Amino acid sequence: MSAQPTFEDVLYEIRGRAAWITINRPKLYNAFRAQTVEDLIKAFQTAADDRGVSVVVLTGAGDKAFCTGGDQSAHEGNYDGRGVVGLPMDELQSIIRDIPKPVIARVNGFAIGGGNVLATLCDLTIASSTAQFGQVGPKVGSVDAGWGTAYLARLVGEKKAREIWYLCRRYTADEACQMGLVNKVVPADQLDAEVEAWCAEISERSPTALALAKRSFNCDTEQIRGISQFALNTVKLYYATEESKEGVRAFNEKRTPDFHKFVR
Repeated sequence: MSAQPTFEDVLYEIRGRAAWITINRPKLYNAFRAQTVEDLIKAFQTAADDRGVSVVVLTGAGDKAFCTGGDQSAHEGNYDGRGVVGLPMDELQSIIRDIPKPVIARVNGFAIGGGNVLATLCDLTIASSTAQFGQVGPKVGSVDAGWGTAYLARLVGEKKAREIWYLCRRYTADEACQMGLVNKVVPADQLDAEVEAWCAEISERSPTALALAKRSFNCDTEQIRGISQFALNTVKLYYATEESKEGVRAFNEKRTPDFHKFVR
């Protein structure tokens, strides 16, 4: 057996026929920086290439957060890596969709902002009863104007998706389940057992049939990839504005932002 890869911000573990990919920044509520996204891309590629892996689990370290999106301390106008906005998010979002194996989001706490988008993109989502979901983009001078909006609307409906983005509220795991964002909610102490049970069941299915099923589901929403690429370049221009920078500054200074002074 070949040695398992190691990463700076991510843990990679094989459990049976499941690859567990864990964002390992619990002190920052598993917010991602450029290195985190690079590690996640490589981890998903490793799982894709491993014929012994039938299903992938994406989760966050600790019991507080699945992922809370981009690390705002690494962002003012741009993040600290490659890609249009300094984060290769388009590549990460694409590989979650393109890997020919089901991906389960194990949501153990906050799935906020970009973390909510990642959970949305996963094929299945199993959440702890203590989990919370929501978007924060318009509160911090940001937006995921692609998968995070258009695909979210496919899952929860247009009205609810607009509510999620315009109001930036938080939703309980049960509320998320009711709106179609989550498949199953279980008590926190049963989360691992439930995820492992789903992994075991999926592992008994035909890998080729699962891959074909995933591809066919994706075909119906593939045009969103183009929307996402276009929107990412628009967001890059937005990040350079004082209005967007005010959101980041206010977040880091723990105050309410004043966006309107920049609107002309």
